[in-house]
Amino acid sequence: MSTAVIQEPRQSQPTTTTTTAPVVALKRRTIDSVLIGFGVVAMVAFAIAGAMLTWGHNFSSDYVGKELSSQNISFPSKDALIKGDRADLVKFADQKLNTGKEAEAYASFINGHLQDVAAGATYADLGAPESAAKADVKAAVDSGASTATVAELQAKADGITNQRNTLFKGETLRGLLLSAYAWSTVGMIAGLAALGAFLAAGLMAVLVVLGIIHHRRTPATA
Repeated sequence: MSTAVIQEPRQSQPTTTTTTAPVVALKRRTIDSVLIGFGVVAMVAFAIAGAMLTWGHNFSSDYVGKELSSQNISFPSKDALIKGDRADLVKFADQKLNTGKEAEAYASFINGHLQDVAAGATYADLGAPESAAKADVKAAVDSGASTATVAELQAKADGITNQRNTLFKGETLRGLLLSAYAWSTVGMIAGLAALGAFLAAGLMAVLVVLGIIHHRRTPATA
């Protein structure tokens, strides 16, 4: 007796398809053109920045110089500076104030004098003592104090007021001189930044020229 063999149907294998991403090819001349365009824009930007920074430097230097010169401020003599314990300023002796560095030095000279006006107190520090001294004078007058007492209190109040006035003038001048020094420093930084911008513009110009040479030597099909 024979045995029948039943074969199972074979399952078809799934067909796999490989998708290849499209390749975008850039020509070498196209890349060169893009880089050259970027270089030209950067070169122009650096040149404009350098020109503006140069203008700022010149404006700051001229303005500070003219304003300081118009004040006709001069440093004391060498002997006077030494006697005043300001040997650190001897190099500026007898010089007229017309630069930011000299303005900073003279501001230091003024500050030294201000420290001796009211034992280191500032204009703001003397506000309360001045008000209190004036109140004491008024109270003495209202209470019918003797003329000598009122005069003594008034002299004390006037002394504080005079100290405050001196400090106000000195601190104001010192602040103006330090502002001049600050602007001169800003102008100096602008000058250095301008130099850096022009150097960068020059470097970009060289790179642009090299890029143009390379672009012309590269075949059109490359």
